[in-house]
Amino acid sequence: MYARAFPPFVVGHAGCRMVGVVLALALAWCSQAHAQEAIEEFPILYPSLQHTPSPCHAVNGSTHEITYDPQGGRTLWITGQNYDAVVQVAVDGQMTFYALPADSGPHGIEFDALGQLWLTLEFLGQIVRLDGNGTIVAAYDVRLDCRTCPEPINTHPHGLGIGSDGATVWFTGKGTGTVGKITPDGQLQTYALPTVGSVPIYIKAGPDGNMWVTELVGNHIARVTPDGAVTEFAIPTFNSRPIAIVPEPDGAAMWFTEEAGNKVARIDMAGTITEFPVPKSQANVILGGLAFDTQKNLWVQQYVDLNHPAPGGPDHVLKIDKAILTATPEDMASVPVTFYQVPTADTVMHRIIQGPDGNMWFTELHTNQVGKLRLGVTTRE
Repeated sequence: MYARAFPPFVVGHAGCRMVGVVLALALAWCSQAHAQEAIEEFPILYPSLQHTPSPCHAVNGSTHEITYDPQGGRTLWITGQNYDAVVQVAVDGQMTFYALPADSGPHGIEFDALGQLWLTLEFLGQIVRLDGNGTIVAAYDVRLDCRTCPEPINTHPHGLGIGSDGATVWFTGKGTGTVGKITPDGQLQTYALPTVGSVPIYIKAGPDGNMWVTELVGNHIARVTPDGAVTEFAIPTFNSRPIAIVPEPDGAAMWFTEEAGNKVARIDMAGTITEFPVPKSQANVILGGLAFDTQKNLWVQQYVDLNHPAPGGPDHVLKIDKAILTATPEDMASVPVTFYQVPTADTVMHRIIQGPDGNMWFTELHTNQVGKLRLGVTTRE
C-alpha cells in the first residue's frame, strides 16, 4: 500500500493559524511553506494473523515498538505483540518474520552497544536476547517472587531501554509499578516506584547517566539512578498520561508526550517540567510517540482517539520546528508546526523514530502497518 498525495499544512506562521476542523482541512497548502515529504505505508501481514490468542490478549491490531541498530544497522525491527513475532523491515519495505513462543507478547525492543537485540516478552514475564536470525539465545525471568502466591507475579515487562553504559538492560514492570535491570553479568535487580498503580511505560537513558521513566497512570516522570534510587516528578497537567520519552539533542533534558494532555514537555535533569501545547487537527485527537531528527526538529504522532471516535477524521504526523528547543510555552504560537496526513485512518500510532535511511518511520498499532515519511527539501515562496 502506498501513500496518496496528501500535501502537508503548516501552522505557527503569521496568517496560518488553525481554527477548527474546517480550516484544518482547507489548509492543504499554507502560503508560507511547501514541503516535499510524502508518507508511504507498508502492511505487516503477520503469518499468524488468523491465530486468536488467549481471550485476555484479543487481536485488534498489535504492531508496537520499532528500532534499529545505530551501530551501522540497515534494517528496522518491529514487535507484533499479539502475533508473537518480531519483524525485520528493510528500508524498501521488504519484511522477514521471526516467530516467538506462543502467547509471549513481545513489546519493548532495543539494541545494545554490541549490536545485540533485546526485547521484553510481556505475557511471559521474560527479557530475551535474539541473534541475527531471530532465535532466542538468552532468556531472563523477571517475575517477582511471592511467598503466598501459587507462582511468581508477572511484572509485565513493557518498555525496554539500554543504560548509558551500553550494556545494562532496563525495563518497566507495567503490571507491578516497578523498574528493573539486568546487569552485563546477568544479575536481575528490581526497584519499586513510590506511586502505587503508576503503570510505568517507557524507559530511556538520559544525558545524566540516569534512566527516565513515564508513569502513564501515576502522572509522574521518574528518574532512576544506576544503583536504583528513584525520584518522581509530578506533571503539572492532571491525568496527562505521559507516553514516550527521549533525550534532547545536545541538551541536558528529556522530552515526553502527554497522550491525554495533548502536550509535549521538557524535563531538565533537576526535574523541572515545562509543557508546550500541541496544535490539534480536531478536538478528539491524542498523542503517541515522539522523536528528534538529526536537524533537531521534533516529530510527534497525533491520532483520533478511538475511545471517542466521533467526529472521525485523519491522523497526522507532526513536525515541530527545532525552534521549540529555545522557546517558552508562550512562544509556541510562533513555532512552525507542519501536519502530514497519514493515508490510513484509525491508526492508533504508537512509536516513531528516524530510521537508518534518514527518513521518519512509525508504527500503526491498530492497523498493523509501518509508515515511512520521506524527508525532502522544504522551500519557501
